[in-house]
Amino acid sequence: MTPSLDITVPEQPSAGRTPVRLRPAGAGDAEQIGLLHADSWRRHYRGAYADSFLDGDVAADRRALWSARLAAPGASRTVLAEIDGRLVGFVHVVFDADPAWGSLVDNLHVVHDRRRTGLGARLLGRAARAVGERATGPAMYLLVLQQNAAARGFYRACGATCAETVATSAPGGDPARLTGAPRSLRMVWPAAAELSRALDR
Repeated sequence: MTPSLDITVPEQPSAGRTPVRLRPAGAGDAEQIGLLHADSWRRHYRGAYADSFLDGDVAADRRALWSARLAAPGASRTVLAEIDGRLVGFVHVVFDADPAWGSLVDNLHVVHDRRRTGLGARLLGRAARAVGERATGPAMYLLVLQQNAAARGFYRACGATCAETVATSAPGGDPARLTGAPRSLRMVWPAAAELSRALDR
C-alpha cells in the first residue's frame, strides 16, 4: 500500500476573486500558450538557458512547438486556466512517457501576477486526474531545474520526492541553447490518484 502523501496545499485564491476556468486546450490556443511559455522561460530559466536564446525570438520557437503539439496531441493532454478569457496558466502531461517513471508533466507555467495563489496546485491536480483517466500506470513525474529553488519547494509541498539528478535537455535538442551543463531534478509521485484527490478541487 502506498503511504499517504504529505501535502501542504499552497495558498488558495481569496474570496471575491474572479473564478478560474479550467478547460482543454485546442489548436487555436497555440499563440497564447507560446507567449506565456516564452515569458516564463525568460523569467525563470536564465542562467540555465543561454541569454542569446532567451533574448532572441523564443516566443516564435514556443509558438511553433505548441502549434505542432496541439495539432496532433496524441497521448497527451493540455489544460488551460483562464480568468475572464485571459490565459493565466497551463499544464501539459504526456501519458506513460517512461516505463519506469510513468507519465510526464512536461510543462506547468503560471503568469507572474498569479503565482502563489493556488493556481499551480490546481493545474497540477488536474494533470494528476488526467493521468488517472488516461494512463496505464499510476505514477507521474517531472523534471525541474536544480537552480529553480521556488519550483523545487512547490513540488515538494505538493508531495513529490526527488528520485535523482540528471543532465538538463537542451531546448529543441540544440546544446548552444544551454549555459554550461545545468542539472535537473526528477520529482516523482508514485500514485497520481492521491495527488488528484488532494489538489483537484
